[in-house]
Amino acid sequence: MLLTILIFTLIGSVASLIGGLILLISQKRTLKISHLLISFAAGTLLGTAFFDLMPEALEEANGTNIFLWVISGILVFFILERFLQWFHHHNDDDHKGLEKAKRKQILSLIIIGDSIHNLLDGVVIAASFLVSVPLGIVTAFAVAAHEIPQEIGDFAIFLHNGVSRKKTIIINLLSAVVSIFGAVVTFYIRDSIQGLLPILLSITAGFFIYIASSDLIPEIHQHEGKKGLAFIETFLLILGAFLVYFLVGLLE
Repeated sequence: MLLTILIFTLIGSVASLIGGLILLISQKRTLKISHLLISFAAGTLLGTAFFDLMPEALEEANGTNIFLWVISGILVFFILERFLQWFHHHNDDDHKGLEKAKRKQILSLIIIGDSIHNLLDGVVIAASFLVSVPLGIVTAFAVAAHEIPQEIGDFAIFLHNGVSRKKTIIINLLSAVVSIFGAVVTFYIRDSIQGLLPILLSITAGFFIYIASSDLIPEIHQHEGKKGLAFIETFLLILGAFLVYFLVGLLE
């Protein structure tokens, strides 16, 4: 089981870097299609939350109110994001005359935020596999799907702030490896968290719903493109959601 968890956590981590690596090869083309990737990622996150994580949490519930934990997950990540935004803007105000220092602060914040995010991804994937292999596979797929457009954004910020391509790759690779640490720790303390699995799954569902609804979907709405592109974005979001639905059915 540990080997399976490590393989899929590694797949999720490496896949998340694909968008950034493609950006290094063809920056203009990648940025043009990044909004399409965001649409697909939003769909996969919603599909995984509603078609996979929440039904599995209900099955494992044993009296646990999973909906309480879903909304708790949404609220926790809302508060976390508000704190990060406040910290970001606070730095902007305090370092207006120190552009170099401000850039270092922003880049450090991104690295810390990504590392925490990837650590949680590893915990989520491992916890999902402890419930069932199909759930773990779908969760790893959803994690990879939403990390790809995020990594494109991160790579773009690093390059824009003068970080070399080689250093950008190394930083993001090390950050992604943190997810493996999260997965391994979760596996070895599985006996201690066995009763917490429905709660972890519910919080993860809330996390996915929050990212899709508050970060990705608004970004899709803000993108001003041709009518044809708006149709494609809508189609990809729906495709992402129902692709998860069909994958869950096939893997069960």
